[in-house]
Amino acid sequence: MDESQNNQQNKPLNRFLYPYSSYHGEVKLQNLVFNANLQEFAQRINYICNLETNGKISSIDAYTQIKNLWQQLQSSQENLQIDSNSDED
Repeated sequence: MDESQNNQQNKPLNRFLYPYSSYHGEVKLQNLVFNANLQEFAQRINYICNLETNGKISSIDAYTQIKNLWQQLQSSQENLQIDSNSDED
């Protein structure tokens, strides 16, 4: 089986494992990048929670990983200079 056939067979699996929703907010580069970061954050949190629930990692390890991901997301927001109060108008 060549690579293109393998990719075609994996498309449904990839859509399931890596869902991505369209962005509906104000179209600016910073917002699009942060939206992608936010979706990746949510996906990784989901994986961590599932691993912890199934006993593959400890609660402490899950908490530590989630805390680190949260700090990365906050850093991303700050680096992209996105105002956290912009939706309160």
